[in-house]
Formats: sequence, structure tokens, C-alpha cells
Amino acid sequence: MNDNAKKQPVLMAEPKKQVPLRLSPKLYAAIAAWAEDDFRSVNGQIEYLLTECVRQRKKNGKYVGEEIDVPPELDLK
Repeated sequence: MNDNAKKQPVLMAEPKKQVPLRLSPKLYAAIAAWAEDDFRSVNGQIEYLLTECVRQRKKNGKYVGEEIDVPPELDLK
């Protein structure tokens, strides 16, 4: 066996935490359409969006927007 054929150790990923999530039908449909556009599953899209939000929070130091208690107006069709 030559040096190029040596096996690399397999790293096991930590299991992902499962979280039940309730979404309105309109929000789910919007996320599903977005996920399809990005070639992701709905679950993958939600994980991507949450990851981006956390990354943005770390970037600007804010946990949430200024108007956290104001419900968002979703213009979903």
C-alpha cells in the first residue's frame, strides 16, 4: 500500500437536534417555494435561514431587531 492509498480517519458529525416547529400555511408555502428555488429541502432552507440569522447577529452584535414585539407583516400570496 503506497502513501496515497492510506485511509483517512472518518470524522463522525454530531447528531442534529430535532425541534418541532409550527408555521402558518402561508409562511410554509413561501419557505417551500424559496427552498425549491435554492434546490434545498424545506428543512434545509429553514436551517440555512437560521444559520444566516445567527451569523448576522454575530456580525453586528444584535440578538434581534429593534421592534421584536411587533408582529411581522407577511405579504404572502
